[in-house]
Amino acid sequence: MIAQNTPPARFLFTTWEGGGNVAPPMTLAAQLRRRGHSVRFMCDEASRSEAAAAGVVFRPWTRAPNRPDRTRASDPTRDWDVASSAEGFQRMLATIMAGAADRYAADVLEELRREPADLVVTSEMLLGVMAACESIGQLHAVFAANLCIYPVEGMPIFGPGLPPARTDAERALHAEIAAGSVAMFDGGLPALNAARERLGLGPLDHLCNQIDSNAAYLLGTARAFDFPAALPDRMTYVGPQLGAPAWTDDWNAPWEPTDGRPLVVVGMSSTFQNHAGVLQAVIDAAANLPVRAVVTLADIHPDEVIAARNVWLVRSAPHDALMREATLVVTHGGHGTVMRALKHRLPMLVIPHGRDQDENAVRVASRGAGLTLPPDAGVMQITRALERLLADDSFRRSADQLGQAIADETAATTAVQTLERLVMGTTCAAAA
Repeated sequence: MIAQNTPPARFLFTTWEGGGNVAPPMTLAAQLRRRGHSVRFMCDEASRSEAAAAGVVFRPWTRAPNRPDRTRASDPTRDWDVASSAEGFQRMLATIMAGAADRYAADVLEELRREPADLVVTSEMLLGVMAACESIGQLHAVFAANLCIYPVEGMPIFGPGLPPARTDAERALHAEIAAGSVAMFDGGLPALNAARERLGLGPLDHLCNQIDSNAAYLLGTARAFDFPAALPDRMTYVGPQLGAPAWTDDWNAPWEPTDGRPLVVVGMSSTFQNHAGVLQAVIDAAANLPVRAVVTLADIHPDEVIAARNVWLVRSAPHDALMREATLVVTHGGHGTVMRALKHRLPMLVIPHGRDQDENAVRVASRGAGLTLPPDAGVMQITRALERLLADDSFRRSADQLGQAIADETAATTAVQTLERLVMGTTCAAAA
């Protein structure tokens, strides 16, 4: 229920179907709905069932990219068939962040005309939504489901998975990479500025300046997980939002209750990243060890991999149920899977494939909570890494320590109340 002196408000969430970036804002939307607020969730058609399960009103994109499902065929970015992570990001700029800014803007303006909102809460990647809100004076805020993708002074630049700089040479390298990152972002500036012009707004000097229009930038991760840095004004950590996605299948353990072999949970991605080969290498490595393993395939077809006698293949399963029994997790390094593993105090083998995954991997490894390998790692490399994680208890202790720090921090944060305060602050200012 709404806290005393907090009147019901109208929230409009906007995001896009990119895998792990839907469940966290849906978790916030559901919490706000349970507190008595009016909540709409604007996203791809693929998320309609999740909105229904959360009890919030669903609005699909009509002009902007709109995936009917989570299959590889409907992915507009197709970032699995690029030569590098940088090229994958450029494709994201062209298809979602900047190239589709005018269409996202048109959709959200139409929705706000149909039904106003007190606060629009948007993905950090939907620059068109931010520009649209800016153009009409609509209060809006960013909720990012993971680490900050934009340059933050003192923080290693997002993307390549760099640890903090310790020497002058490393600091110089980081500065050079940061300049290249800003230039890469600015590759989308002409498209964003064209959208802004159509909205009656002036041009930006840099694409990253668009986030300055937001009243707040909430990071759905933990300071305890991130590398230390002084965050810009209005940017704050609110902790990982780990509501379970509605699309997972039911889970019934196929082994006997007395089976005492360590359980390895393998989950590479809820969306396609051309990772069948990596899954096969992990399956073959697990086959060499006295363990049980469950592999969640998502968009990988069972015919694309060959199971082993101690490995079970499923389309999906609730990770919380699996991880309660698990000893370790093998993952691509998506933020949601990493946070859930740490919630259960589990060490990880992280095999990143791009996107935000190298950033999460370096943070796991730097805290001693796991190991990382490249996506072309062979079966024996993976086998040795699994053996080390199973035998060396320091990984479990580090995962336990990091997981507890994240849990303590998250318990003290108030993401929902932060959003409510933004609305209340505006209401009070208007009344004054």
